[in-house]
Amino acid sequence: MPLPLLFLIVLLPALGRTQTGDQFGMCRSLRGSEAGPGWEFYACQPPPANMKEVMQIRVDPPGITCGNPPERFCTLENPYLCSDECDASSPDLSHPPQLMGDRERGGLITYWQTVTWSRFPEPLLANITLSWNKSLEVVDDITVTFEYGRPTSMVLEKSMDEGVTWQPYQYYADDCLEAFGMSPKRVSDLAPSNLTRVICTEQYSRWEEKVVVFEVRARFGVFAGPKLINMDALYTRMETMKGLRDFFTFTNLRGCDCNLHAAQCVLRDATLQCECDHNTMGQDCQRCSRGFKSRSWRPGSYLPLPKGTANTCTYIMLHVCVSVSDCECNGHSNRCSYIDFINVVTCVSCKHNTRGQNCQYCRLGYYRNASLSLDDENVCVECGCDANLSASPHCSDSGVCQCKDGATGRRCDSCLPGYTWREGGSMNICDKERLICQNGGTCVDFQRCVCPDSFTGLFCEQSVCLKKGGCLDDAAGSSSHLTSHLYLLTLGLITSTFC
Repeated sequence: MPLPLLFLIVLLPALGRTQTGDQFGMCRSLRGSEAGPGWEFYACQPPPANMKEVMQIRVDPPGITCGNPPERFCTLENPYLCSDECDASSPDLSHPPQLMGDRERGGLITYWQTVTWSRFPEPLLANITLSWNKSLEVVDDITVTFEYGRPTSMVLEKSMDEGVTWQPYQYYADDCLEAFGMSPKRVSDLAPSNLTRVICTEQYSRWEEKVVVFEVRARFGVFAGPKLINMDALYTRMETMKGLRDFFTFTNLRGCDCNLHAAQCVLRDATLQCECDHNTMGQDCQRCSRGFKSRSWRPGSYLPLPKGTANTCTYIMLHVCVSVSDCECNGHSNRCSYIDFINVVTCVSCKHNTRGQNCQYCRLGYYRNASLSLDDENVCVECGCDANLSASPHCSDSGVCQCKDGATGRRCDSCLPGYTWREGGSMNICDKERLICQNGGTCVDFQRCVCPDSFTGLFCEQSVCLKKGGCLDDAAGSSSHLTSHLYLLTLGLITSTFC
């Protein structure tokens, strides 16, 4: 009978400083000239930092963490002595995901632990997602340490859209061909022309060792040399080799990526934020500040060395009659004006049912067709909310109208069961199937009973008395009294019937 095994992991992302020094640590400096002092701008980036202090951790599937319920487990060091225990309710015996990247105090080893591998040889699968909700650049090796031996196979993936899609970074297996259908390789097998190739390595899959490494420094060394002394060569390749810079950038897993427009990255409201310069703004300095041409935005460049190019956003000239070239109206207007007291250029007379500073929104009563580009003439679609059954002529961003009580449908043009299309979705008063209309009355439009001449009332429950004595059809009237009393008793109403 196979022995139960377990998965234990310690995560130590070693994102330390490389030999870059402070080459790109300054965004601007004040320089003197014949026209007077002025700013000179440079490409800049925050210093490398250990990102494990601010990372968020999620593990899947649910229930993969040990301790609920408490369980005993064996270790690979002594598979026949199952005396260790995991208990989520005990601080000393629990191993939650947060212990992957915490600071160990007093020499105590802390780690995350899965449930016991009790269904051997069926694989025990676990997904670990580390996120910072911000784009990062890796500048040093990523190291994952397993407390009691490395996994048989593992995939390191990255995301560029906050976890919506994932791309493989590197595969690890004791048999790459069997596990992933790939021939085993090492980073040392890569050349400058294929440095971004995703490989499978068998280098970090022996059970008796603990560490699995994504070798960033070794890849850098292909250009910068084994000791990373020639960083200028690496920066040049970052700008000239397609895909190289993107390979070392991701949003979920160096330091803070600010598009070379910031020298500092700070933690604000539990989120990493760039301290942007060069007239830029945004979490990654990914757009121009207000008052600057948004289409003039470009990331900074490492070239020319040694200080690079800032690529600052272009300032909009302060004049009331703004030229067409300064208008950024997404093709929906060729007129705009400058509002000096808020330092904003805004489009005027937006067409195609658009509105907003850059004609980037749809007019009220219209919504955006997400399948079309923002500059398409048909980008804004009329909501078409029913005038009687909708609470407003406006709709949501997806084109759904807000309906009155009793109405339903994307445009509020249908009625819910129990309601009819009348005066904005009135509740049904009668219907033929329930025979609510009494004494031969007929239900019309679910709203009223049309009574024969001898009866009246909402449900034709009252007999009509003639002015010259007696009631029409006393027998019918007597039976109608009984019917009426029974119906009204059911409703809890009290009426008097008289002739």
